[in-house]
Order: sequence, then structure tokens, then C-alpha cells
Amino acid sequence: MPMLRFAFHTPLKPLHHPTPSGDRAMARALVALLERLGHTVQAVDRHDADAARVAMTAESLPAVQAAGRARAAALIERWSRLAPDDPDRPTGWFTYHVWYKRPDWLGPEVARALGIPYIIAEASYAPKRAGGPWDLGHRATAAAVRAADLVLTLNPDDAACLAPLLASPQAMTIVPPFLDAEPWHRAATDRAAPRASLRQRFGWPAQTPVLLAVAMMRPPDKVASYGVLAAAMRRLMDCDWRLLLVGDGAARAAVAALFAPLGPRVAFAGAQAADALPALYAGADLYVWPAMNEAYGISLLEAQAAGLPVIAGRTRGVPAVVADGDTGLLTALGEADAFADGVRRLLDDPAQRAMMGAAAMARIARDHDLAAAARTIGGAIDAMQARRAAGSTNA
Repeated sequence: MPMLRFAFHTPLKPLHHPTPSGDRAMARALVALLERLGHTVQAVDRHDADAARVAMTAESLPAVQAAGRARAAALIERWSRLAPDDPDRPTGWFTYHVWYKRPDWLGPEVARALGIPYIIAEASYAPKRAGGPWDLGHRATAAAVRAADLVLTLNPDDAACLAPLLASPQAMTIVPPFLDAEPWHRAATDRAAPRASLRQRFGWPAQTPVLLAVAMMRPPDKVASYGVLAAAMRRLMDCDWRLLLVGDGAARAAVAALFAPLGPRVAFAGAQAADALPALYAGADLYVWPAMNEAYGISLLEAQAAGLPVIAGRTRGVPAVVADGDTGLLTALGEADAFADGVRRLLDDPAQRAMMGAAAMARIARDHDLAAAARTIGGAIDAMQARRAAGSTNA
């Protein structure tokens, strides 16, 4: 099948947004994957900057929709002037992360006008939003999914609500969430150096287990997860451990207050550069994150890629990335006692931690690495192009 020149759109957060997040990480991973497959990618981010000037509320959606339609019209006009083989004219449209608060106002219009395939990765659709304050965004999301030639579903929890919107079952492909595992594997090859460095950096005893959580500090869901984690750790003061929190954000003070009762057992590393993260993971012993309302959790993939077992809350797409009892433990969502019990179990059993960490690294390499995703997504894009070609022939 021919390689495509993709216009790549991220309604939630621009591809090159300076604030680290799982959404940004997955968007960048998708770009790397498309380029690995031989496609070219040009980012379409300006609309996000326009929308950011408007407070994103249900009341502001009509204004954001109008800005989106104007932006779509401008893109159609500009690209329609170019010859079909001009390298600046896209031959495919790819939108990452569509939901009722961030629908895709651009992709369906541009793809329809240019006669090019339209792909969505990670669409979320909840019928319960119909008729509510966000109904405009809800309906726009449904329209985008119906217009898509291919929907790549990274969170299997979304599949059931998306399926009725599709023209055919072949229009949706389940893609296990993924990352480029190589930097994480490389950091974990010899754990002695990062372990020693981490403990020296924070003045912690050499043999004390280090627990790690990496997440932005923002309300509501991240703060809720930090709250469950703090409550769980208060139940484990009789155990030997230290906890490293990596991340920052508007709720930093609130998060610090949650952990203040734990004293010097907890350290805050702040936001870290992407290339510094693998060594931090490799220096730890156990990854802990309650995952309140988490779609699936990029950090859960990162931890396992670095050979860490995971304790997480059982919710949404998390069971698709953490194999309960094999690569970690999943506990009842939001229950600090259950979370503490899971942490205690692995703190008390270093052999099981090591076994789970090895299983985690192997599972990521097999099912969640860039190469595995490239095979799945590459095959889905080829099949989509074949369906379009067959449709054109039949017409």
C-alpha cells in the first residue's frame, strides 16, 4: 500500500506542548510509529493554541466549534490549491485523542473535502453524555467516529460504546498501549548503578526498598490518586520503605500536604526531563499508583519496561497493561486499605518482586513495544487503504 502524508492533529494538547503528560507521550509515540512505517507527518496544532485562549467549558464549546470550522476551511482552501503529488498536501488525516470535551472539529471536514482517509486513535464516547451540558461536544465526537475510516482503540474499555457508531467492525482495531521500550530496558540492564545513585541522591539507606510514582500534580484525578497513595502509605509506617514522587503542577502544595505526615520517608523530585526518567525507574524497586480514573497509564508501561512490578487500582484500561498477579497487583479502586495490603505483600517478598519485574519487562517487550504496535497499526492502515480502494473500484 502507498505511504501516506499525514496531517496529525491533537485536540487535547499540542504535540510539542512543554508540559509532560501521558497524552503528549502517546501522541509522540504515534508520530514515531507512523514515521517508522514510512509515512510522513506534519503537525496541525495551531487550532489548539486558538482554543486555549478560550476557557474550555461547556458554554465555550460553540466558540471553539466556530474557530475549528474556520481553521478547517482555511486548511481546505490552502491544500486544495496544491497538486495532488505536492509533498505539502496531505494524503491522510490522523487525529489523536477525541472525546466530548475535545472533539475533532477539523479532521472530518478536511478529509471529506480532500478525499483522503481519516483515522482516529483513542476516541472515547459515552452515551450518558447525550443531552447534558457537553452535548455539543458529545455529538461532534459521535460524528467524527462515524466519519472515520479507521479507529485505533488504545483503551479496550472504550470499544463497546464505539462499536455501534462504526460503519463496519473492520473499521476498529484494538491496539495495546505502547512505548519505545528500549531506553527503559537499557537503564534496567544493570540496576546497581541507578539504585546506588538514587539512594545517594536522597540520603536513603542502601538496602531500603524505594517506591516510585510518576505523575503530574493536578486536580481532580491525579490529586485523588495521590490522596489514596498517601493514605495507604500511612498504614505502612511499620515497614521499611522510602517513596519518591516525580512530577509537578498546580496542585503541588496540596499533594505535599497529603504526604507531610510521612515526613522524610517521602521525597519530591519535581518534573524531570524525559531522558532522566529511565534511570529513576531503574533505581526503584516497586511502582505504586492508585490510578483514579486512569485511561490506562503511560507511567505503568514505563515502570514495567524498566522491570518494576506495579501496584495499581483496577479501573478502565489498567488491567490491559498490568497483568494482575503476573506483572503486578491490581487492587480495588480508591480503597487505601487494599492498596496498602498490596504494597505490603510485595515489600515483604523481594523474590516475588523480582519475578514480577522480570515478567513485566518481558511482557512489555512482547506486547507493548513500538515494534509490536507498528505491526498492528501498519496492518490496520494497509487494510483500511485496501477497503477504500475496493470501495472506489466498486463505485
